Amino acid sequence: MKKTTLWGLPLVLIAALACVGAAGAEEGVTATEIHIGQWGPQTGPAAAWGSVARGTDAYFKMINDRGGINGRKLVHHMFDDAYNPAKTKAGVKELQEGVGIFAWVGGVGTAPGLAVRDYLMERGVPWVGPSTGAENWINPPSKYLFAVYPLYSIEAKALVRYAVMNQGKKKVAIIYQNDDYGKDGVRGAEEELARHGLQLVAQVPVNPADGDLKPHIMNLKKSGADAVLLWTTVKHAVMTVGTAKAMQFAPQFLSTSTCSDFPLMMHISKGAWEGVIAATFAELPDSGHPLLATYKAEAFDRYAGKEERWGLFYYAGIAFAEPLVEAIKRCGTDLTRERVVRELENLQGFKGISGTIGYKPFAAGDPSCRQGQKQTFLVKCRADGTSEALTGWFSIE
Repeated sequence: MKKTTLWGLPLVLIAALACVGAAGAEEGVTATEIHIGQWGPQTGPAAAWGSVARGTDAYFKMINDRGGINGRKLVHHMFDDAYNPAKTKAGVKELQEGVGIFAWVGGVGTAPGLAVRDYLMERGVPWVGPSTGAENWINPPSKYLFAVYPLYSIEAKALVRYAVMNQGKKKVAIIYQNDDYGKDGVRGAEEELARHGLQLVAQVPVNPADGDLKPHIMNLKKSGADAVLLWTTVKHAVMTVGTAKAMQFAPQFLSTSTCSDFPLMMHISKGAWEGVIAATFAELPDSGHPLLATYKAEAFDRYAGKEERWGLFYYAGIAFAEPLVEAIKRCGTDLTRERVVRELENLQGFKGISGTIGYKPFAAGDPSCRQGQKQTFLVKCRADGTSEALTGWFSIE
């Protein structure tokens, strides 16, 4: 019987690929290829975020169409982990030790990322742009881990500041996923409210398996909240807004950027997402930004499937990969992991389709050395699913 891995590749082929990498200057690099890995939930409770990895895939194909990078083509190894940390861990190990991956990019989810962070860092494998704004990626900082996504705590502070100072809200609550992702939102909200002499009137945790949110919404309603922060998956965010409407509870909802793809949110919520305010980390789909227009024409229009939709989640996969691609370009033909790290550290004022990005030389006691983007801006969902910009790009600590 022919033995195969869970990806269906014969073991003899896996071994051959590994040998090719070993024969070159660096694992995952040959004279003609650079092997990049990524996981993303194509199924499961966070499948709405699966387009992030598909966006990266189209971006890499666009780059390869242009001749690759310094004579090498990008080989993208993308797999579905269903937002399950155990599957993330198994898949990353399978690819890293079987195929040999030069670097990892993106990777949706705080819990899935935490399942493999130490493994990748111990092996000295660069990981750029985790698709999550958790503080775990920068505190403590790791030499080979570079965050692109603005911190969830920064987004929470920005949203609370707007609700209090621009909308006059006094009773702010939060419904949050009961993990590091959600707790970062709670922490940021608490810190910002304290600056205004306020505190959260309710903190309502949600577990990924929760299917009935009526008790959660009742707790929010009893608190008298006039503004509610949403720090959950897309599924639970939509359930929260829909259930609140059915229970005649109508606070101002404010969401992390993980739910800021408004056309998608309007579709899933059947229009209930109108009026929600969100933080975001990249240019708007209809902004007219020239680089974003190029990506749509050369990546999305050529490579997206018929059922794919152009939107923030899709091109987030491009935004998170831009710094890695830039660093690889700057390495020239002498491509090593250490060179990539140095070139990433040299990025200052880098501007792609997200906010301005910059890193610093690694310092064990300085989390900021690995936080690339510190900017966000706020948008409000219109009835047609488009975004009304409430602010420009701004930084917040």
